Parts: sequence; structure tokens; C-alpha cells
Amino acid sequence: MADTLYSAAILRLKLAGEGAHRLAAPGGSATRVSPVCGSKIIADVTLADGHIAAVALDAAKACTLGQASAAVAAERALGADADALAATRRALAEFLAGTGETAPDGWAAFAPARAHRARHASILLPLDALMAAVEAAG
Repeated sequence: MADTLYSAAILRLKLAGEGAHRLAAPGGSATRVSPVCGSKIIADVTLADGHIAAVALDAAKACTLGQASAAVAAERALGADADALAATRRALAEFLAGTGETAPDGWAAFAPARAHRARHASILLPLDALMAAVEAAG
């Protein structure tokens, strides 16, 4: 399992997403914890006209998949609004569950996790935190 699930691409993303990245003065913040593994993600955002103008994800207490997903989410979130985040989360959840054929842009490296349902919550966690932070900022 570890060889397929934790590919070189996932490990590269993990390195990019690990650590405590926070905004000094966020417009909204939210913390989400995975009930499955205990991974914790804190999202900070500032909004401009309903779109994310600045984003930071603290993934220091997240698992490898959560940190990797946080790196993708942070990169893709700029300019997104609540509807775009929700659509990305829905598409990613469908992809992981096997009901969607293609991964959202940036999340293709998570294809091996499709066979590991217990890992899906960790991969979705950064998007859940971002959606809650946008709601808090709104």
C-alpha cells in the first residue's frame, strides 16, 4: 500500500504543503480535523469581491496526504469563490469514490488513494477548511 499510495509526486507535494503557513490578518479562518486519522488543517483567507485574494493553510499537524492536498488546495484556491471551492470538492470526492472519471486540476496524483476509502477524508480536509474559512470571511 505505502509504495503506491505515497508516490514521489505525493511526497513532493507533501514537502510543499507541510508546515505552518498562516496569514497575519485573515478575513476568515477555520480549523478542520479528520475524524478518521486526527489530521488537522487551519485555513486562513482574505476575500476581495467574494473571491480568495490571499490564502494560507497550516498543515503542520496533518498526515502526508493532508499535507500534499493542502499544497494543491493553496495553489488552486487563489481567485476562487465559495461555489468554485464547492465544485472542486465535489469533483474530487467523486473522483476518489470512483464515480468521477477525472480528477480536478492538480489532484491527479491522488489517484492511487481511490482504493483506500479511509484516506479520502484526509485528502478532502484542506478544501473543507477553505470552504469554512471563506464562509467565516463572508
